[in-house]
Amino acid sequence: MRCFTTISITMADIFERLIKNYGPIGQYRERAHGYFAFPKLEGEIGSRMNFRGKEKIVWSLNNYLGLANHPEVRKADADAAADYGLASPMGARMMSGNTNHHEQLEKELAAFEGKEDAILLNFGYQGIMSLIDALCSRHDVIVYDAESHACIIDGLRLHPGHRFVFKHNDIEDCEKQLQRATALIEKQKAGGILLITEGVFGMAGDQGKLKEIAALRPKYSFRLLVDDAHGFGTLGETGAGAGEAQGVQDEIDLYFSTFAKSMASIGAFIAGPKQIIDFVRYNIRSQIFAKSLPMPIVLGNLKRLELLKTRPELKAKLWENALKLQNGLKEKGFDIGKTDSVVTPVYMKGGVEEATFMVTDLRENYNIFCSIVVYPVIPKGHIIYRLIPTATHTDEDIQLTLKAFEETKKKLDEGAYKNEQIAQMSEA
Repeated sequence: MRCFTTISITMADIFERLIKNYGPIGQYRERAHGYFAFPKLEGEIGSRMNFRGKEKIVWSLNNYLGLANHPEVRKADADAAADYGLASPMGARMMSGNTNHHEQLEKELAAFEGKEDAILLNFGYQGIMSLIDALCSRHDVIVYDAESHACIIDGLRLHPGHRFVFKHNDIEDCEKQLQRATALIEKQKAGGILLITEGVFGMAGDQGKLKEIAALRPKYSFRLLVDDAHGFGTLGETGAGAGEAQGVQDEIDLYFSTFAKSMASIGAFIAGPKQIIDFVRYNIRSQIFAKSLPMPIVLGNLKRLELLKTRPELKAKLWENALKLQNGLKEKGFDIGKTDSVVTPVYMKGGVEEATFMVTDLRENYNIFCSIVVYPVIPKGHIIYRLIPTATHTDEDIQLTLKAFEETKKKLDEGAYKNEQIAQMSEA
């Protein structure tokens, strides 16, 4: 008689696992939600908005050129919504959602960036992920900067082939990774190299070394994809971005940017050679299987692009404010790193608890609202305040902020935010 052994398999409950571990940021949700995470800013978008019923000077919005509430933009948005509603056009662009206005925006973006063609994307994050997936086969090798944005990293996760990372803005290491990639392709006798970097790194504010990367092209065969979300509209003589600013726009094979920063809108685009944009248009899954950008968004973005091109005083005012803020911080002894863009990081020493109480103090007692980055995003013991100047900030906004930072930094250095009594007072 044959005996059978019964094996019992215990199935894990997915939800149970998630509830036990909310993740590195989610673990603070009960304390952070509504204040440090998912805060609600109310009122007209600008340098001053309401937070929990009190007016704050806001340094957390990527409304670089102040277009969010520009009267011409508001009118274009309102007129388009009245004429078309949010439903038009219905369907994906490939099937039924294409219009002359969508194609006009693509042509104007391509011309502005000095490229042959462009394709609209519904969202930047989703779009660049899908772009990487569309461009690269399993034989291709991707070389990328270590501090690339999360959307690029998530795009890399979709790539079935090899990828090599180089130290942030380290051209020597970049070349080393290009050598590794070249050797691998020669060995497998198939594939090509895509190098991905950013025009402006959104956390530290430093520009990607596009000129130095372009100088490697005679030695190595690769295509260059640049994510210039923070450079578009803010850098270069015309605002065409980091490539224009560094004199290497022609060396960028594919130029990507989002409308969520300088344009204060929704959507994104890729500009490049017509044949490649055509390929992307027919192969980028996140757009082929998604509803077309609504007409009010498209017409609103046409107006925003027009203002970006015809109102250089907006970019001039942005830089005037950025330099006043950055120079003021440096004069007061603050470390703002190597930023050469309008993004303004302020580096300090301290733990998560100190950062928490310092942010609360700034918001409640100085009426300054800004974003902060702490562990686990950056190493323990470090604090980064990320200030985003805009064309709408005033001299008074800047001076009050400099004064607030000077006073709270003194408290931080003296250990005041470690004092439980002061911490409780700031929380109240």
